[in-house]
Amino acid sequence: MSTRYDHIVIGAGHNGLVCAAYLARAGRSVLVLEAAEEVGGAARTAEIAPGFRVSACAHLLYGLHPRVIRELSLRRHGLDYASASLQTAVMGADGSVLRLKTDHAAGAIDAADIVALPGFRRRLLKMARHLRPMLLMQPPRLAGRDLKQNIDLARLGFAIRSMGQADMRDFLRIATMNVFDLVQDNFASPLIQAAFAADAVLGTNLGPRSPGTVLTLLYRLIGEVGPVQGAVALPRGGMGAVTQAIAASARDFGATIRMGAAVGRIRVEGERVVGVELADGEFIAAGSVVSNASPQRTLLDLVGPRHLDAGFQRDIGKIRAKGNTAKLNLALSGLPAFRGLDAADLAGRIVLAGSPSAIEAQFDPSKYGEWSPEPLMEITIPSATDATAAPSGQHVLSAVVQYAPYRLKEGWDAARARYLEVLLDHLERFAPGIRQQVVAQQLLTPLDLERDYGMPGGHWHHGELAIDQLLMLRPVNGAARYAMPIAGLFLCGAGAHPGGGVTGAPGHNAAQAVLAEAKPLERAA
Repeated sequence: MSTRYDHIVIGAGHNGLVCAAYLARAGRSVLVLEAAEEVGGAARTAEIAPGFRVSACAHLLYGLHPRVIRELSLRRHGLDYASASLQTAVMGADGSVLRLKTDHAAGAIDAADIVALPGFRRRLLKMARHLRPMLLMQPPRLAGRDLKQNIDLARLGFAIRSMGQADMRDFLRIATMNVFDLVQDNFASPLIQAAFAADAVLGTNLGPRSPGTVLTLLYRLIGEVGPVQGAVALPRGGMGAVTQAIAASARDFGATIRMGAAVGRIRVEGERVVGVELADGEFIAAGSVVSNASPQRTLLDLVGPRHLDAGFQRDIGKIRAKGNTAKLNLALSGLPAFRGLDAADLAGRIVLAGSPSAIEAQFDPSKYGEWSPEPLMEITIPSATDATAAPSGQHVLSAVVQYAPYRLKEGWDAARARYLEVLLDHLERFAPGIRQQVVAQQLLTPLDLERDYGMPGGHWHHGELAIDQLLMLRPVNGAARYAMPIAGLFLCGAGAHPGGGVTGAPGHNAAQAVLAEAKPLERAA
């Protein structure tokens, strides 16, 4: 194996693999180094009991960019969907149920809201569609832009301006609003309000009344599955099958992926990166290093403060990344019986959220280091549509649990078992008998997400998706174009533009930045 590469990518999460695939596709020699024994990072499928396989962290696909799918031939490499357009069932604590699929709604919803829904959704999708060009563009500098940056900025401005005067005014009015006010202005039924509010806050440290939550909702709606914008898909084989397909593409283009290879240090000589040292002391030279780790981990730990300007170091340390989301995975002896739901509902997405006010009330305790006993949950039962997920007749349940504070007052290691009981009690109210069906369980708290998956503060996006941490301010002002202040060092993960979620966009964009700035090394003999 050569110990000299054009590019080293740290981390085999989905963005690291996308970046590596594009670099290898351009003819560069690429080495991906992953500390774990399996690719995928947070987009990984885990066996929580013999025969029970579930997406460990991220569990739904709604934003993987079509260009990434097409250019990396991911369908040919195994990307498939068990369901490509999931229905959502929103359940209230009073037993009410709302069923949603694209523009259609049925159940606990006023007749006027049924009529209003298609127009409201089209309005949001149109705004999101006009923002889509920003996903695959490098954010322009605030000053000193070159011609290409000015063109990119003009394209983004034109995309917004092309909405038309009325739509542009509407966009500028609501983009910084909170989602609570938006849904209150447009609907009367609590469950339809809750459906949009839940999508705006999942994975964030925000409540429905937090400013900017309309922007996070639009971010979720930018993506598409097949030709359907805003659709949600369940990958066959779990999220790990998605990253396995990206890894296969990267290898097909010539990239090398080494597992069990933890990076201990990014070596800097003079003012330039020259390679990496593994935890066992092995040195590997490279023309550039691209990190899929968080900006905090990359710069403060792997590079080290002595190579950073004091002001830049301070800015990186101030990135807001306080996680408020946990993940619960259950192996079940049978299909759970949720009150009022049928088989079609169990094959889709289930959201436990009665109203925006209830979600806000669930958010409030987390501000003081406490959890809510009735948390917002997004649930899937992958085995209802994917026979590979569990033994015959048995099932797996995957739940994203919102408002589990990273800085829990009593500490997660002490409180883990009690919180698991709280979550099972909450599920039991909606699915009586589910406790007796539990064969095995896995609870990932924000502390686990930080320790095991490298998410600073347990935050899924490596930094809050807020107006002051987006575009040319992500991760910080002066470092938004993937290249760091140290020559030869780049970021490609969720902490870079445009942010988290399984989109592949940061990996794609970082590869373009690397190819534009970093020359290939002379090949070793």
